[in-house]
Amino acid sequence: MSMKEAYRQKMEAELEWAKAKLAEAKDESRSLAADARVTYATQIAAAEQKLEQIRSKLLDLDVAGDDAWGQVKEGLDQAWTGLSAAIRNVVASFKK
Repeated sequence: MSMKEAYRQKMEAELEWAKAKLAEAKDESRSLAADARVTYATQIAAAEQKLEQIRSKLLDLDVAGDDAWGQVKEGLDQAWTGLSAAIRNVVASFKK
């Protein structure tokens, strides 16, 4: 398996984790008061948008040549950092 394919599989697994965490957050937010639910819905929507951006970047990874995939990987790594931070913030908000 190439490094590019191994990285893609790793990112797909991380995206599945992120998707599951966001689904949990949505479920938990249903039990909140209306004003709190709006706040969390906004945070969750922002995180979901980041998740979709990463999915789009994964398509770029598929078409990137072996010598150019490193640049796509850097962009994906940065996007993942943003998404994971957004998810941590959402989860931390529920613990308050």
